[in-house]
Amino acid sequence: MSHQDKECRTPSDDNAQDLLAAIRGVLGNCKWAGVRFRAGCGWAALGLATAALIWACSGKRTLIGRFGQALNLARRLGSSLAPKETSYQSFMKLLVRKTVLLCKDLRIELHMVMEREFPEEFRFAGFVPLAADGSKLQLARTRSNEARFSAPKTRAKKGQKRRKTRRQKLSRHARAKQAQDKKADSPQMALTLLHHLTLQLPWNWRLGSYDSSERQHLLDMIPSLPVDALVVADCGFVGYEFWSELLASGREFVIRVGGNVRLLRKLGLPREADGTVYLWPNKAAKRNQEPLQLRLVKVHDGRQSWYLVTSVLDSKRLSDAQVAELYGYRWRIELFFRHFKQTYGRGKLRSHKGEHAEIEAEWSLLGLWTMLLYARLQLPEKERTRISVARVLEAFAQVLDDYRCRPEPGESLAELLSEAVIDCYRRRDRTSRDYPRKKYDQPAGAPQIQTANNAQRGQAQKVMKPAA
Repeated sequence: MSHQDKECRTPSDDNAQDLLAAIRGVLGNCKWAGVRFRAGCGWAALGLATAALIWACSGKRTLIGRFGQALNLARRLGSSLAPKETSYQSFMKLLVRKTVLLCKDLRIELHMVMEREFPEEFRFAGFVPLAADGSKLQLARTRSNEARFSAPKTRAKKGQKRRKTRRQKLSRHARAKQAQDKKADSPQMALTLLHHLTLQLPWNWRLGSYDSSERQHLLDMIPSLPVDALVVADCGFVGYEFWSELLASGREFVIRVGGNVRLLRKLGLPREADGTVYLWPNKAAKRNQEPLQLRLVKVHDGRQSWYLVTSVLDSKRLSDAQVAELYGYRWRIELFFRHFKQTYGRGKLRSHKGEHAEIEAEWSLLGLWTMLLYARLQLPEKERTRISVARVLEAFAQVLDDYRCRPEPGESLAELLSEAVIDCYRRRDRTSRDYPRKKYDQPAGAPQIQTANNAQRGQAQKVMKPAA
């Protein structure tokens, strides 16, 4: 790449124009209907959104350095979209107030682009497949972050005395290790993500404190789900109340179950088939709540068996093979977490204030989503499944660093993205490697499947009986 001297600065065909064209290509149809600014603010919705996306995507080491780069690019959109003089503090204060409205419009526009540009991949067997899972993001160890995101410490109740325990004498090496572990125990932010499985792009998310419930986050996102959504999740998303609310909203699901789930069969209700099972815990039966009728699918991948339940009872609408294929795609959300935290470098956020850390996480997710979506638009249809997240990030980082320069042949943003695909060679199996942080979790096992007794059948007939 040529140096940033006077001879190479051409405002008509420099890298900045490629970046702004990419932003307009993805976000050009945003209406920004609910975003309003006070008189004399100097910012416009498009300029603020552009600055926030560049700020989140920048590879600069400091947040202020990212802001300087973002402000210069936002000003190139137009003099009326970004102020001539502003500070990082005022920029963050404005983002804290406007992020909710800006992100709402951005998500709607990104959803529309995904459905319009990739109609064949947008649905799987007539459903919009969305995987759900959670992860944790490390934060700077500050009082503000700890107060906002750390789990509440256990305290003795009023009038209750603490039990005195004898302190063990530790060696000098053990005390040093204990102090090191305590120092490394930084506050964490909980992230619950919905990920489009066939397009391999984010869909929606929720952020919260360390002890936030992933299932509650998913329930909060139900109103934003498409009416034909199919939620795919692992064993952590089970429960009668959770599944009942999901079904009451009209959405379907495919969820893996293990030994912590008790299912009934042969309850004597209509439309029973070989794989028909019911989730009807004792607490729900005592409250005369209806049993949830499901379909059980057993899959063997060559090493272990999976037990999946789906609310789609008709196998013609969603066959057992499609259920197994869809759950096999669920691993893609784990890959996205790895790309976001390691490849993208957002495993630990840099903000010291709790509200700023949440803003940083929101715009970082939106930035990665926008970059990957624009990269998919540039790639040929045959290469979209081989997209390389690392090369996409490298292409945008190179153009951002040299945004004032005219690109050399083969170094424009479109040309770099057209080559952002993974290598064709076959990777070796690494399952036998002893990684330092490798997890050895106990397998989920098989669910408890019991045959319903006469009392349960009789009660089920009464509960499911239509009201007069």
